Amino acid sequence: MHPPRRLWWPARVPLRWKIAALAAATACLVALAVGVLVHVWTAMDVRDRAEMEATNTVYSAMDVYRRTGTLAGGAELDPAELPTALRHPADGDRRVAYDGRVEGNLGPSVWGAQRVGGPGSPVLAVRINMSPQLHDLRRLDASMAVASLVSLAAALPLAVYGAGLVARRLRRVAETAARISAGDLDARTGSALGHARGRDEVTDIAATVDLMADSLGRRLRIERQFTADVAHELRTPVGGLLAATDLLPPGETEDLLRARVRDLRGLVEDLLEISRLDAGAEAPVRARVPLAAVVAEAVARTGLDAEVSVTEAPQAPQAPQAPTVESVETVETDPRRLERIVGNLVVNAHRHGRTPVRVTVEGRTVVVRDHGPGFPADLLLDGPRRFRTGAAERGAGHGLGLTIALGQARVLGAELRLENAPDGGAVATLRLPR
Repeated sequence: MHPPRRLWWPARVPLRWKIAALAAATACLVALAVGVLVHVWTAMDVRDRAEMEATNTVYSAMDVYRRTGTLAGGAELDPAELPTALRHPADGDRRVAYDGRVEGNLGPSVWGAQRVGGPGSPVLAVRINMSPQLHDLRRLDASMAVASLVSLAAALPLAVYGAGLVARRLRRVAETAARISAGDLDARTGSALGHARGRDEVTDIAATVDLMADSLGRRLRIERQFTADVAHELRTPVGGLLAATDLLPPGETEDLLRARVRDLRGLVEDLLEISRLDAGAEAPVRARVPLAAVVAEAVARTGLDAEVSVTEAPQAPQAPQAPTVESVETVETDPRRLERIVGNLVVNAHRHGRTPVRVTVEGRTVVVRDHGPGFPADLLLDGPRRFRTGAAERGAGHGLGLTIALGQARVLGAELRLENAPDGGAVATLRLPR
């Protein structure tokens, strides 16, 4: 059994064209309904007038015939074309009947008939030709069709223009909502829509989006302030704990406690760094440094095993001059923040991936790759979140390493992209700006 065939329809139809098509269809339906009503009413009026004229003509002709014995007003006695229904009218009864036959320019017609005398006497009949009136009716239909087409041609551009205004306002609201979802909580629809007069559904949607952005901004500020307050409050007691561990006698307990306090201190420092990044209080201190050397130093500071390789970036074919040593081996950036980014990426690769971990430097690009299960799907979709490390099999951690790396990359104006390699493993690509 074959599946039902789907009718073709464009995958995406702009709203303005949908509204314009709906307006055009409505206008066509209204024009059709009005045209049908006018046609039916006019046709009934033509027939009623013809029947009335036939009745009056029969009355006048019968009066003349009875007084003078002559036929007047086109009257005939027992005409051959008289419809069967009128051949035997009652004595003195005037009757009319419709005859739809058309013979040349004659017809359709309305017949009026009345018996001249008693039973068996001839029937006086009058035929009223309706072809002139029906011709006028056809001209009226044509005129209404032309007028409907002209009105539709004039109304359609206005409908497209009006629908375009609504679609543009909705598009601006959607663009503002997209900016808010991308992290720009200062974006508002009020500036995008301008000072719109009145209030309608689009204005209500825009106001709702602004309220949502205000609510998200307040919640985020509260969260950032809470994180900063907790980190500041913990910094002093953690420092005291670290100093107190120096008073413990050497041994396994002292080593274990010192390691845990050191981890706690690292967590507090990470929280303080995140709060500064969230507040926008960080500014890079730029210097021209050799990129490969800074990357190698950052990997060495982690104390983890990672292979560092340097390849020369391919030159554009339209640039004939030879690249200078400065343009290939050095970059202008903040070396401390660059080391922080590379170190966090290497630690994350060892903690959540599997060896070998390779760090590749090519031009202004640094690539850190492991051979583990790769980044979780939700991390690739929504980005890293603090205190969330993904699947349980990815290991332990506070989920702050990638968050800090992304924040420091934004401070440097660099791009940090996270993806999974086709043959397995997580790939973090850092591209420094020129």
